[in-house]
Amino acid sequence: MTSQPFTLKWGIMATGGIAQTFTKDLLTNPASRGVHDVAHKLVAVASSSSKESATSFLEKVKAPSGVNAYGSYAELVNDPDVEIVYVATPHSHHFQNTMLALEAGKHVLCEKAFTVNASQARKLVETARAKNLFLMEAVWTRYFPLSIKIRELVQSGAIGPVYRVIADNSFGNDGPNGTLTFPDENRMVNPDLAGGALLDLGIYSLTWLFQILYHLQPEGEKEAPNTVAAINKYSTGADEMTNIILQFPKHKSMGIAMTCLRIATNTDGQNSGGPAIKIQGPLGEIQVVGPAYSPIQYRIVKKDGGGKVEIVDCPIPKDPERDWGHGMFWEADECARCLRDGKKESATLPLSESIVIMEVMEEALKQGDVKYPELITTDVYDPKSPLNTGGK
Repeated sequence: MTSQPFTLKWGIMATGGIAQTFTKDLLTNPASRGVHDVAHKLVAVASSSSKESATSFLEKVKAPSGVNAYGSYAELVNDPDVEIVYVATPHSHHFQNTMLALEAGKHVLCEKAFTVNASQARKLVETARAKNLFLMEAVWTRYFPLSIKIRELVQSGAIGPVYRVIADNSFGNDGPNGTLTFPDENRMVNPDLAGGALLDLGIYSLTWLFQILYHLQPEGEKEAPNTVAAINKYSTGADEMTNIILQFPKHKSMGIAMTCLRIATNTDGQNSGGPAIKIQGPLGEIQVVGPAYSPIQYRIVKKDGGGKVEIVDCPIPKDPERDWGHGMFWEADECARCLRDGKKESATLPLSESIVIMEVMEEALKQGDVKYPELITTDVYDPKSPLNTGGK
């Protein structure tokens, strides 16, 4: 007799594009990706603007009947059937929204970037630990089987000690007369929403630097990096191009993380320009092809390989019933397994590491003189903040 999978009951906070993508992944059959030990149930969805928006969301994702639709975040976090809240709001809102859920006693998976600054991240971690709640930053890329395999390759010494990682995650949004292709109020460039290339796109470049150069350092020898950044600002004051060099002196390694809103990593849409990420050691390098956030292939180039390249394809499985599969289900599976096993954080992305990454991004933005309004940078929780109430 097979045991029933552990089923985690989700509440979705916000109804934008990323919330739709994640929720559609939640609704796929875990067996379609070879998962049989955990499952997911959609319990509730909330919009901060109206119940109608939440109802419309449920139609768009083809949710089953019986899912609650709420017109406020407070109602969502107070739903007794919700075990974990997925915070899918802009990063400007993450601190206040995650605190709202934690204060209501809910576990939280919070979209990246975790917060706007490191003090907010530390406050979230302190609160989760004090309340004995699970908390995880939703850096979905870390949980891809491709990422797991590459970390294993590096740990096995396949290319020797890694001395350098180069990662780029850029989108070509260059418009006429020096403008970008979206309006100034768009979340990508709006300082009121913590807009800019780094927090939205550059975090994926940093993800590759950190999961190789920092995460794989032996426990007890973890070394936070020295950070040097160069930033070009857009007319709104947000960063449009950011390059960061991370130096780990004790480990004799460096990483270069790049992001830009004007030129694309994938110039022609066919990856003809080469890999988005290069992980380099004295015995060879691992190249990661496809976007940094959702890679689909890696290549191993050995120094003594005689010109032969090992190519490994890692397609994202689709549920044939729903004709859908994006790759966000793997981080949801991680949340379920952690909660099933009584863990309050993920070993694949510990909370302490999320804080160090946030410290790096804060330092980079400081070096580039990028500033955000106090409403979104404060680390003082306010349940009645307009970020929690939608201004109502």
